[in-house]
Amino acid sequence: MPSTDYMTSFSNLMSTRRDHQIHSMESSKQEIELDAFQKQVANRFHQLLSVDSNELLSLSWITKLLDVFLCCQEEFRMIMFNHKGFMNRAPMDRLVSEYYERSVKALDVCNAIRDGIEQIRQWNRQLEIVLSALDSKRNSIGEAQIRRAKKSLSDLTIGMFENKDTAAAAAAANRNRSFGRNSHHHQKDNNKPMNHFRSLSWSVSRSWSAARQLLALNNNLTPPRTNEIIASGGLAVAVYIMSYVLFFVMWALVAAIPCQDRGIQVNFNIPRQWVWGGPIMALHDLILEESRRRERRNSCGLLKELERIEKCGRGMNEWIESSVEFPMRKEKEMEIRERVEELGMVFGEVRDGLGPLELQIKQVFHRIVRSRTEGLDSVVRGNSDE
Repeated sequence: MPSTDYMTSFSNLMSTRRDHQIHSMESSKQEIELDAFQKQVANRFHQLLSVDSNELLSLSWITKLLDVFLCCQEEFRMIMFNHKGFMNRAPMDRLVSEYYERSVKALDVCNAIRDGIEQIRQWNRQLEIVLSALDSKRNSIGEAQIRRAKKSLSDLTIGMFENKDTAAAAAAANRNRSFGRNSHHHQKDNNKPMNHFRSLSWSVSRSWSAARQLLALNNNLTPPRTNEIIASGGLAVAVYIMSYVLFFVMWALVAAIPCQDRGIQVNFNIPRQWVWGGPIMALHDLILEESRRRERRNSCGLLKELERIEKCGRGMNEWIESSVEFPMRKEKEMEIRERVEELGMVFGEVRDGLGPLELQIKQVFHRIVRSRTEGLDSVVRGNSDE
């Protein structure tokens, strides 16, 4: 009959093996989960990269980019939820805290981008005035209608290009507000001209800078060290991935949409071994290449529809200046109606695209807030349980 000491030793050995097997299974499951997250991020950005060059930086592409962010954010949130036990341990407590600090900076970018969307909407309304003045249903186009159209085209030109280098969004006083809040501007702000490009929005302060905010988002954004990966069970990798996704998405929004003190010259450096890094770096290079095009340098935003507004508005204005005489001949009326039709297509695309984009920016804002609140609550609860 086996001795008691032998049975105790055997029992301890079997218990140790079971614990080791359970730990190995948990580690393997976690590794599979994190590997799947990396691959999903890579696949989604590959899809963004595979679009036609004419779609890149369009309203529809920006919408797809925000879809990608929301999907990545939700998957990241679930990973953090499934491994709450790590959140209050080193190094995850520090890494998670740094990520949520970045997310706060991203909220300011979202507010500034919404102001920029409202500015684009104001410019598009200038096109609407032109379309109304030169309505194709009119029997004839007279001098008064042409003067009205020229006035709106002139306002559009001044608004978009007089102070391109500042690239700040000046939204209408009765529409500017931060997400989830209502406000009224001070009367002194309401009296400022719309073509003055310093942001009239209280969503971000007058000293706020998109360029500086991007630098802050990129600050200390470095791959986790080996000891951090081991100590966190690999979760440090998930935080790094999501931090870079957040940074890239905010950078792309600033590149595309007019905003206060816009600037996109920040350092991107993702080590080659990260499978998701390739498509993000490729998209970064394409966007930078677009910004270096002669006609896009110092633009108020790289959004494709902004370029179309600029070209159509400038082309219509130049044509009116050089070709319109009164009384207007029939062939000139036919030509102006063709140009108005082209202008109408641009107006419709922008009008129909801005609403869904604004709603998505709002969704991104609230999703970041919710994720941050849940994450910080998990850390607090974890500390109180100890």
